Amino acid sequence: MRPQILFPLFAPSANLKGVGPRTAPLLEKLAGPLVRDVLFLGPQNLVHRPVVAANQARDGEIATLHVTIDAHLPPQRSNQPYRIRTFDGTAFLTLIWFKVQGDHLLRSHPVGAKRAVSGKVDHFGSELQMAHPDYLLPIERAGEIPTREAVYPATAGLPPRTVRKLALEALERAADLPEWQDPAFLARESFPGWREALARRHAPASDADLSPLAPHQRRLAYDELFAHQLAMAQRKAQRRSQPAEPIPASDLATRIEKHLPFALTGAQVRSLAEIRGDLQSGERMSRLLQGDVGAGKTVVAMLAMADAAAAGFQSALMAPTEILARQHFETIAAPLEAQGVRAVLLTGRDKGAVRADKLMALAGAEAMIAVGTHALFQDEVRFRRLALAVVDEQHRFGVSERQRLQEKGPATHLLAMSATPIPRTLELTVYGDLDVSRLDEKPPGRQPVATRAAPKGRMGEIVARLKQAVTTGAQAFWICPLVSESELSDLAAAEARAEDLRKHIGPSVGLVHGRLPPAEKDAVMAEFADGELKVLVATTVVEVGVNVPNATIMVIEHADRFGLAQLHQLRGRVGRGARESSCVLLYDPPLSKTAEARLDILRRTDDGFLIAEKDLELRGGGDPLGLKQSGFPAYRLADPVAHRDLIAIAADDARLVLARDPDLASPRGQAIRVLQALFDWRPGSGGVTEAG
Repeated sequence: MRPQILFPLFAPSANLKGVGPRTAPLLEKLAGPLVRDVLFLGPQNLVHRPVVAANQARDGEIATLHVTIDAHLPPQRSNQPYRIRTFDGTAFLTLIWFKVQGDHLLRSHPVGAKRAVSGKVDHFGSELQMAHPDYLLPIERAGEIPTREAVYPATAGLPPRTVRKLALEALERAADLPEWQDPAFLARESFPGWREALARRHAPASDADLSPLAPHQRRLAYDELFAHQLAMAQRKAQRRSQPAEPIPASDLATRIEKHLPFALTGAQVRSLAEIRGDLQSGERMSRLLQGDVGAGKTVVAMLAMADAAAAGFQSALMAPTEILARQHFETIAAPLEAQGVRAVLLTGRDKGAVRADKLMALAGAEAMIAVGTHALFQDEVRFRRLALAVVDEQHRFGVSERQRLQEKGPATHLLAMSATPIPRTLELTVYGDLDVSRLDEKPPGRQPVATRAAPKGRMGEIVARLKQAVTTGAQAFWICPLVSESELSDLAAAEARAEDLRKHIGPSVGLVHGRLPPAEKDAVMAEFADGELKVLVATTVVEVGVNVPNATIMVIEHADRFGLAQLHQLRGRVGRGARESSCVLLYDPPLSKTAEARLDILRRTDDGFLIAEKDLELRGGGDPLGLKQSGFPAYRLADPVAHRDLIAIAADDARLVLARDPDLASPRGQAIRVLQALFDWRPGSGGVTEAG
């Protein structure tokens, strides 16, 4: 039950004054369906409106002037603006409007009337102008023009000033809620109370008040982070409270490991031990195996699945794409089947008798391991004794999708895997409900990829070298940011680049991008993997899960337009075989300082975890790092970069609260329940947006 004190904030945003049938959908699109959502909107910047004389007004700046209407200058032709000439005793100022209908300006502002006008001042030749003034009021109402004005986000049909009025009304409806934070912590951080922090957010007195580092902004951010961390800690406790069949380490896995053509790295041994500790505990495992490109996550998962098979339990490995699912299957099927464990590959393409045979094998436990895509959690897929669900690139699946797979067993262990390294300081925002194992070593034999940056002016030289390499048996990726040419962008287009490379290299140049039908995309990828195609021109569709050991060259056009982590993922598509590999980062000079630093980091290291940390340093506060694509929650008040120091504090506080008061029955616990309801961060809920 939602606390009654929050009822005003959970009323429809359409109930705010001045919101009618036309503006209601606009407001919902901008902020959300509830008054709370409007309350959480904050100003984006602060406009200063100093009162100045016309002859002191600076070009391009906002100013307020006290003027007298001197003349109305209606347009002589339909494509001309309406102009009002004004004078303040020091200089003339012309006010300009486009597409004026009727004579309301003449009636409202007659010649001789004294007015206060505010807006952006520009010089057109010797003439001082102000187009579409923000304010034009009788001089006696000049006090209504603020000297500082908070500017809110807006959308077509809903201007910033209207949004500001609605946000301030939403603030009026916010009660002074019971304090849920520890008083000593608030004092140490100089944090105001919740209601005061909101009031200061909506009434910034200076640009510093808009900074995410301002005390009131940090207070509100901490509230959201704490509510989220508490929800994840509760979810983790719920999972651990559910008993699961213990799965011991097995001789089967030992035999498989002995027959591998390589020795496990120290990180693989450590991570496997951590996973086995969970599987043997009798509690449901919820663990993330986070490893860089090529760090050997699939092998670790295979050995865990072998342990499950030896104990008589089934496992399922789910991947986001068919290409990746097939790749996993090819890695694990032969070692498992050599020891008598059958694995099946189940995708949306399976039809008829082939599909029926696989489904029957899983239902009867003849097949102990299933590898597949979303097809695994379809209703007709039944397991006899599913005990372990492995989800690769887990952030590309929704919470409900992962749950549907786990629910195919009575108490299924979860092993999530991710090849997208995340800075440790941000790890808790995504994986706070999971235990984390890190594969921070590369398997022996993995070749470092020689990386260099080159301006686009050297394109001809690079194509010539590529042609020469292809004739000696090499294969190459060529990455472009766009699919096709666009008049609105100068970025390289994959279709045009493929056509150009065919002129130089011949017909062995393939093209793959996200707009291709899945079957056609897979067919092209298969031709490249089989060596029929020598060069694959692609968009970032190949960023994850493409394993072509013979590919030794990666060319990335407009590398300066890609994020550092994404460049690292793309580079990871080469260097997977025994031959030396290279990556060329083509850029369009001149480079910005940030772009130059980004490319320099990539040249100097191939450590994905270090790259993630450096990426965070370069971007700084306020840049979301492409976080949504990595599964990060979309916070309203917290910036996971600018407020990253608060994340660990919130996680520690959440654990401490639950250890002392697991049912949140104490006075602080009751106040925390209000906080959770305010943000909807509760175990099993999606939060303001989907969590975890």
